[in-house]
Amino acid sequence: MIIDPIKQMQDEQVMIQQAFSEVLDVYTHSPHRQKVEIIQKAFEFANEAHRGIRRRSGEPYIMHPIAVAKIVAQEIGLGSTSICAALLHDVVEDTDFTVEDIENQFNKRIAIIVDGLTKISGGVFAERVSEQAENFRKLLLTMSEDIRVILIKIADRLHNMRTLGSMPPAKQYKIAGETLYIYAPLANRLGLFSIKSELENLSFKYEHPETFAEITALIEAESAEHEQVYSEFKTPIEAKLKALGFTAELKERVKTVYSVWHKMQTKNIPFEEVYDLLALRIVFEPKPEMTEQEQCWIIYSAITQIYRPHPERIRDWVSTPKANGYSALHVTVMGPHGRWIEVQIRSTHMNEVAEKGLAAHWKYKTGEQRDDETELDKWLKELKEELKNPTPSAVDFMDNVKLNLFASEIFVFTPKGEIKTIPQGATALDFAFLLHSDLGFKCIGAKVNHKLVPLSHVLASGDQVEILTAKMQKPQADWLRFVVTARAKTKLETALKKELTSVSQTGQKNIEEELKKVSLAPTPDTIQRLVEYYKLADKKELYRQAGKNYIDLTDISKKIFKPRQPNLLKKFVTLQFGSSENKKGKDEEETTVSAHKVDRKKTFRLTDEKSGKSFRIAPCCQPIPGDDVFGYVDEDEVVIVHKRQCPEALKLKASHGERIVTAEWAMHKELSFAVTVEMNGIDRIGMLREISRVVTDEYSINIQSINIETKDGIFYGRLHLYVYGTEQVNNLCMKLLKIKGMSSVKRVEA
Repeated sequence: MIIDPIKQMQDEQVMIQQAFSEVLDVYTHSPHRQKVEIIQKAFEFANEAHRGIRRRSGEPYIMHPIAVAKIVAQEIGLGSTSICAALLHDVVEDTDFTVEDIENQFNKRIAIIVDGLTKISGGVFAERVSEQAENFRKLLLTMSEDIRVILIKIADRLHNMRTLGSMPPAKQYKIAGETLYIYAPLANRLGLFSIKSELENLSFKYEHPETFAEITALIEAESAEHEQVYSEFKTPIEAKLKALGFTAELKERVKTVYSVWHKMQTKNIPFEEVYDLLALRIVFEPKPEMTEQEQCWIIYSAITQIYRPHPERIRDWVSTPKANGYSALHVTVMGPHGRWIEVQIRSTHMNEVAEKGLAAHWKYKTGEQRDDETELDKWLKELKEELKNPTPSAVDFMDNVKLNLFASEIFVFTPKGEIKTIPQGATALDFAFLLHSDLGFKCIGAKVNHKLVPLSHVLASGDQVEILTAKMQKPQADWLRFVVTARAKTKLETALKKELTSVSQTGQKNIEEELKKVSLAPTPDTIQRLVEYYKLADKKELYRQAGKNYIDLTDISKKIFKPRQPNLLKKFVTLQFGSSENKKGKDEEETTVSAHKVDRKKTFRLTDEKSGKSFRIAPCCQPIPGDDVFGYVDEDEVVIVHKRQCPEALKLKASHGERIVTAEWAMHKELSFAVTVEMNGIDRIGMLREISRVVTDEYSINIQSINIETKDGIFYGRLHLYVYGTEQVNNLCMKLLKIKGMSSVKRVEA
């Protein structure tokens, strides 16, 4: 079939105009001041700049900026400046136009936002670690100057995730990993809950397509029952709200596929045990004569008169909203058919903030500066402080800032009764740094609820905390072990850096002097041997410990490089470094390895022959044949195999995307892999014998160890086994579950 290029171009222009009209339609129905002309001008400028360029999917490139602009307008609720910046966000990067051209054609504010977006265009994470840190800092710096930069970047990432299907699998893993690692937490911190949920769901869909399909099917299989439960559940609530004179909309909500999977993973439970699958959202029009908070509690009271509440499942974010602005009252009640159902009570204003985020209601909504400092203002202020002295390690820096993005919050009180928000798991020392840096540096302990506690004491919601200080106190390196907030970590690392530099220099000098005694220079190989001998993490730690006199440096001349008899020395050198002949062979072998680099674009097959040579199993998650996996190519071109859901792997996908390869199992049941199976049930005589019989006789599986405990007629056990893959362990679990009295059997994920 011959395609007419002129007709194709005309059809595409119609499609482009239609897509842009949808953006204008959303904008003209928003409460923003109508500035259609500048948006039209931005569209025409971008359309002309991107003319003839196509995306990987084959569609005209301009469709991407239009889609981002629509997300910015419709799903985040921003105005004309942001819509223009979204339409123009790729112009400077992908065409010959400059930021100055944008400023001349439009205005300085749009140009600043486009410039910010261009600086972070390559994704947060670049090819090399030093660039990653710089890109991440740029992202946060531009965000702290103008929040719209990151909001548009999140919209850009959301559209990229929606169209990720056209990318090769290795690229999908990298982008999905980066999204889960940084963009979903950022969206959460900015209150963009629906976007956060969609980013998580889409990442999960590309990382675990089969599991995603399985859980989706399980949720859909229960959809008819869900509808019946909802119908029965909400009818009396609607009648009660009407009787109280409330105008309210009741929205049904089912937990997302990612949330279900995440709960299954963290709690180590099957789908059937995810009980809070259902939720009902009540969005009411507030009455003018009462506060919204009072009305939330009236509705809560009305619901709990109909249904019995769960005593430990009430969440009050009305009295004290979350730091990202989220405000609502959550209660879990026992609904029809013995199902627990969560009810979320919000006013229309609370719902708008929850849907579109606090940022959409920030200073740019009306264009005026406000005197009151919002939680978002405070967070951005803290962010600027942290950026002044970022940690030198890229990954540590990212982790430090990320710590506060996804952390659940608790509320604690000062001695004067002032309420403060702090991440869950924070210690008394974190609280000291939250109040003031000097308090943190001079802190010697705290009084929590009038009782003396150490610096490392973990705070609970509702605690009243008084910080105790001493003039002579100095920050200690040991404190880094238990502080959890980014602020405390950053301040401590900065303060300790000066001291560490001096100590490290002394340590380095002492080591070099000791090496001179055995006529050795401090070469990288020599230093690495010292690191390994003293069982330390790296060279920095070696110098630090030497400077503090924590290690005995006389071992260098007495033990590590002690002169030996010639024949023994030859033997040692041969074992460690190979003979000259072996050395030559090794060099040739290394040349061969580098010549056969792992092809990043092809799927790496995990075969029995390659095991231990071309690939290794990651110790952090210990995948076995049948698990969803991917490969990380290390510096020696050896593929390290990780489970796709491994937390360590998430960081690798985000920060070393160019080293990620797709991997598939091609084993022939020649090798065994360690797994742990957890079980519980009703204890009886002969239970252990039956378990052993099934494992060894029926499945011929090697048992490494069995641990079983009984208490009040119930037993809890763990089997440590060697299996060929997931199929064998899954079949074993199903067989064990058929034993009389067995209640639960499942593989424990590493």
